[in-house]
Amino acid sequence: MTRRALPIGIQTFRTIREGDFYYVDKTGFALRLIAEGTHYFLSPRRFGKSQFLDTLAALFSGLEAERGWDWARRFPVIRLSFGGGVLQSRGELDRRILALLRKHQHALGVNGGDQTDIVGCFSGLIERAHAATGVRVVVLVDEYDKPILDNITDAATAREMRDGLRNLYSVIKDSDAHIRFAFLTGVSKFSKVGLFSGMNNLKDITVDARYSALCGYTEADLDQVFAPELVGLDRGQIRAWYNGYNWFGEAVYKPLDVMLLLDAREFRR
Repeated sequence: MTRRALPIGIQTFRTIREGDFYYVDKTGFALRLIAEGTHYFLSPRRFGKSQFLDTLAALFSGLEAERGWDWARRFPVIRLSFGGGVLQSRGELDRRILALLRKHQHALGVNGGDQTDIVGCFSGLIERAHAATGVRVVVLVDEYDKPILDNITDAATAREMRDGLRNLYSVIKDSDAHIRFAFLTGVSKFSKVGLFSGMNNLKDITVDARYSALCGYTEADLDQVFAPELVGLDRGQIRAWYNGYNWFGEAVYKPLDVMLLLDAREFRR
């Protein structure tokens, strides 16, 4: 097998597919999710959630990755990420949200004016994107709860962040008629945070055995994808060190642990 570059620190699906990087294909899971439902939540941390979200964005935007998908049909995609930086006030959060929404207004060619009301801006963006394209919208949210967790030791600020995010996410529930697919990732279980009151169509697949290998690398992934890099390494030792993660289904390896091992050739925690 041909040796390729290790995708350490790369979360962009397009970069991995178009560059000469090792790639573990999770598009089969994506197609199943799209076919079987509309609103999902996933929470395991540090297992490639952001890359999977980027894979979903690529599929809906028309980047070819898998047979069995209608590449002629593109969807308006709205992707919100709170993974970068630390927001320390409600004002900072609201400004970040509005900046993200205006970015998507421009990208989708939807004029939202100078509206500063987050609910009106977000709902208007979804409705106008649907009307302009004739296709229902895809909403992807990465690290949905990070602004709360970043301020968890300051109860007052954490509550302000929760209220601001609840304001934003209420739109997803109320815009159901305009949304084809929604996928949210985070650390804390959404039903325990109080952000989605009444949103009972958000399906948590974190511990669903059918999707236990959606994030992370399986034994087969290592053997089939990374075989050139395994030469000289003890497979049993790799398994003993890194194959201890299981969400009520197939055991998986944490991707970054595997990448660092294959790069440095040293076992580390």
